[in-house]
Order: sequence, then C-alpha cells, then structure tokens
Amino acid sequence: MTARPVLPYADRRLHQPAAPVEAVTETVRMIWDDMIDTMEAMPGVGLAAPQIGIMLRLAVVDASSRRGEAVRMANPEVLHASVQMRAHEEASPHLPGVSARIERPRAVTVRYLNADGETEDRDFVGLWATSVQHQIDHLDGRLFVDRLTPLRRKMLVARSAKLTRR
Repeated sequence: MTARPVLPYADRRLHQPAAPVEAVTETVRMIWDDMIDTMEAMPGVGLAAPQIGIMLRLAVVDASSRRGEAVRMANPEVLHASVQMRAHEEASPHLPGVSARIERPRAVTVRYLNADGETEDRDFVGLWATSVQHQIDHLDGRLFVDRLTPLRRKMLVARSAKLTRR
C-alpha cells in the first residue's frame, strides 16, 4: 500500500468530527492498510483517517514493542475508562517539533467494528489506551493541544509554525 501525506494543523478537516462507517468494505480495508503504512512512516503508534484527509471514523493503533500488531477500528467508542490516570508526552505530525504532557485514563474498554466487520469490545492499557483515546479525539475533531489551556495551545502552535518555516 502507500504512506499518505498528513494534513497541516490549519486544515479545517482536522477540527471537524468524522462520519460513521456504515460497513467494513474492501475500500475500508485498503484505507486501513494505507493508514498503517503512514503510521509506520511517521513513525507513530496510531493514526486516524481524518489525519490523512479521509473523513471517516477509522483508526489504527500499534503500541506493541515489535510492531506489526496494528488494531484496525471503525467507529471506536469508549465504553469504560479507568479512574486512574496516566500522563504521557503526546505529539502529532500536524504540529511538528512540539509535544505536551497529557493525562488520560490509564485503561479503557472500547467497542468498534474490527477488520472482519464484527463488533468487538476490547480493553486497552497504558500506551495502547493513550493512543486509542488520542485517535478517538481525532475522530471527534480534537487534537492533543485542544486539551491544553488556550495560552499553552497558542504557544505550541506558534512554536511548531516557526519550526516548520525554518
């Protein structure tokens, strides 16, 4: 398949919710394959379809140490989140050169359509949970900087723009 370019931060599609997926089709599977190639090329531990301009609720996550264990998800939704939080330094290819420490639930139970088109409930913990939540944020039109104070967000966006111009 193919690694696709990611959208720049200013692209309005990144800030809009994605549309639900009606069914897992061959086209959806091909998009997932391209998303995995794109995620590996970044490199990253997850990618949501809107990040490459496809406004569908599709995400892939691979937080394994070996790689090659990507979970393909359509219409993921958090059913349960742990009370215990986990902080992680998050970043995004839309804002190159910057990151921020974000706190999210340490574990989540997520329901989604899997690669076979079947509904699956799965528990994710640690980096897997962080990445899944990060991707669901993208599907909802949110980026990690949207979880920061307005001043901190403005500073990171400006710093990334400055680094990109260099």
